[in-house]
Amino acid sequence: MSETKRIVLTGATRGLGRALADRFAEAGCTVAGCGRSTAQVDGLRAAHAPPHRFETVDVADAAAVEAWAAALPAELAAPDLLINNAALMNAPAPLWKVPADAFGRLMDVNVDGTLNVIRAFAPAMIARGTGVIVNFSSGWGRGTAPEVGPYCASKWAIEGLTRALARELPAGLAAVSLNPGVIDTDMLRTCWEGAAAAYPKPDAWSGRAEPFLLSLGTEHNGQALTAP
Repeated sequence: MSETKRIVLTGATRGLGRALADRFAEAGCTVAGCGRSTAQVDGLRAAHAPPHRFETVDVADAAAVEAWAAALPAELAAPDLLINNAALMNAPAPLWKVPADAFGRLMDVNVDGTLNVIRAFAPAMIARGTGVIVNFSSGWGRGTAPEVGPYCASKWAIEGLTRALARELPAGLAAVSLNPGVIDTDMLRTCWEGAAAAYPKPDAWSGRAEPFLLSLGTEHNGQALTAP
């Protein structure tokens, strides 16, 4: 790469996020990532020494996200690529059987968490004049399935939020929603255990997704994309 790309990545400790953190680091990017598990964050730190930075952060906690962004070096606080990947999946159930607190927690992470991260990082990206914000959506953010209504609702919200953001960003920046596809992760096994093993593992997926993500630019602003 002719220039070191600076990446901020949420949900970096497991599944797609961990696979992407590894791939970006291997590609010569500088990665600032977060996750909720201190033990898994410690594993990332052991695997990827500075200038990479990994912190324990719950994206649903707006103050914690602001503190994380404020503590990063200026060059990482205005990344080339901001990826909102952190998300929860609900335990499969009809909507009327989903507990209020479970629905609220999922929305706190999947929707409010995405907004918290945008709020913390977008101003510095705007001041710098460049950068791409990628909000992970889902096939269930463009369609629906039974017993995953809360997750569908959260990802449909991400689609609308992202398209609105794309119309608000100044020239030089872009926002896209990204359906990563169907990947064999712990999250997928939560709701689709019997079929998950038939799909690619995160490491295989990330080999295609990493260059695709790095290729995104202002020409993609407002698009609803699907990873290769």
